[in-house]
Amino acid sequence: MSHRNQAAAFAMAAGVVLMPMLAAAQPTAATPRTPWGHPDIQGVWDYRTLTPLERPEELGEKAFLTEEEAAGIERETLARNELLLNRPPQTTSASDQVDRREDGTPGFYNNFWLDRGTTPISTRRTSLVVDPPDGRLPALTGPARRRAESAEAERIAAVRRGGLPAATYEDLDAGDRCIQHAKAGPPISTGGYNNNIQVFQTPDHVVILAEQNHDARIVPLDGRPHVSPRVAQWMGDSRGYWDGDTLVVETVHFNGKHDQIGRPLLSSGENLSLIERFTLMDPDNLMYEYTVTDSSIWTSAWTAQHPMKRNPDLLYEFACHEGNYGMEGILAGSRVQEAAAAAESR
Repeated sequence: MSHRNQAAAFAMAAGVVLMPMLAAAQPTAATPRTPWGHPDIQGVWDYRTLTPLERPEELGEKAFLTEEEAAGIERETLARNELLLNRPPQTTSASDQVDRREDGTPGFYNNFWLDRGTTPISTRRTSLVVDPPDGRLPALTGPARRRAESAEAERIAAVRRGGLPAATYEDLDAGDRCIQHAKAGPPISTGGYNNNIQVFQTPDHVVILAEQNHDARIVPLDGRPHVSPRVAQWMGDSRGYWDGDTLVVETVHFNGKHDQIGRPLLSSGENLSLIERFTLMDPDNLMYEYTVTDSSIWTSAWTAQHPMKRNPDLLYEFACHEGNYGMEGILAGSRVQEAAAAAESR
């Protein structure tokens, strides 16, 4: 179902669910462990979900779906997927939408290629954000709001929606340029497809491999200090430790060059800090929780919880557009758009 229809489904739902929460659960004595005693979180983890990052405003204080509401959303999604798979072919036209226009036309991808999942998260929360309690990101600071509303930010946003030609490759985000995808984060976030990570462990390191764009974070667990702030990195500098049976990863020194979840355009990452927590609830369920702090962007820190499920399948390389041919085509198309606009103005 479309994002608009999902919001409507949420809005029509009533009542508050009372249920044991995964977040409140504790790992059991049966928790799988490595030979050196840590919880064994190795393997592929699937985090597809229809649950949005922020709670739709129309839901107000409704923090949870009922079982019936969650099941209804799944039924609607499965029915929509079947409808889109079996409908007659339609002509694709330029758009910033992905098979969810009101008139039914497909946009730049059709639904066959998407893999967002068919269910809300297992906790049935109405948002991934759990703090603030309203399930929404905190307000932007004054300077961040002015940057987000600036003419340059609006121009770049229009380019990325396909409404304006790109002046240079720098107008396109790191995902378009196949450098690094916002889904890999950190923090890890959802998208239209490739919603998997793979975790590897040794006694003194953990590796978190994101399926898209095949980015790997190597996290030392040996207590070494962070690198110098002068060595800012795309994915920041991560250090980890075990707090009981929870893996805690602290990341700082971001370079601010790629779009991260919730961060507005043209905002630097120099003040951004991130704390992630990975807790194995049982052999097939991993609770991923993260807290984001950046006083130059948000008026307060915020926290999200995103349960993940074990995926028995293998992870394959996400090659993006090898040789960056996609970038060549995008910029060539932009020059054609500019030439057409110039011809019309004469």
